[in-house]
Amino acid sequence: MRTRSHRLRVLVDRTASVVAGLCSLSSIFVMGWILYGIASRGAAALSWSFFTKLPTPPGVAGGGVANAIVGTLLITALASVVAIPLGLGAGIYLAEFGRDGRAATAVRFFANLLMGTPSIIIGVFVYTLIIVPTRTFSGYAGALALAIVMLPVMARTAEDMLNLVPNELRESALALGAPKWRVTLNIAFRAARTGLLTGALLAVARVSGETAPLLFTALNSPFWMHSLGGPTANLTVTIFNYSMSPYGDWQRTAWAASFLIVAGVLSALSYILRSPIGKRQRGCRVAV
Repeated sequence: MRTRSHRLRVLVDRTASVVAGLCSLSSIFVMGWILYGIASRGAAALSWSFFTKLPTPPGVAGGGVANAIVGTLLITALASVVAIPLGLGAGIYLAEFGRDGRAATAVRFFANLLMGTPSIIIGVFVYTLIIVPTRTFSGYAGALALAIVMLPVMARTAEDMLNLVPNELRESALALGAPKWRVTLNIAFRAARTGLLTGALLAVARVSGETAPLLFTALNSPFWMHSLGGPTANLTVTIFNYSMSPYGDWQRTAWAASFLIVAGVLSALSYILRSPIGKRQRGCRVAV
């Protein structure tokens, strides 16, 4: 009976391992297929005019998405300026000051809730909050929507990275008479700076492909923008519009824009994979 039971467990274990491996290979194959399709079609549509010229009417050669590239960079940069400091401050509070308090528990709950909220809901919220009263779409509203999406990602990542810093470092600095705020800035920050930078890149990568919030806020524009106070061109909405059009040149432009976004996200992810996330960072110097 024991020999038979042992053989059955071994058989079940190997079967589960094979099934899990096949599922993993299938996922990798599908992802590789998608990336190959985007790269093969998108790279072929790239040109100098794609990066330097405005969109052209259907059938007119030589158009580009320079205004959308600039608009995307400005909206994302403004969202990062708003979300990264706020998320970093929330992560510091959760890891260094709040810990297990009631306020910290509430902040974690709302951060997790916000991370699971569909981005289109955030877009509708910002639309109701800003677009309806002002009666105009704007890049500022789009940046606010992206900042709300980025905020919980940055907050939780910052908390996790700061929690990886050994408590012995903090205790040593406190024993030398350093105040709590200086311990946080000079010890915890220095020890977790690589992870915090990774969290910022992860938050930016999270919103790089968001279309729904910008559809309700920044909308789009075929012209150069003079300010973020009006409809602002951006890559994701451009891809959304061009991919649904029946015109071949617009569809090729959509593939090229998709390839540009994927290349940027993969570049950020390559840095994240090389960073020491999930590992305790060594060689931290106590500088008080």
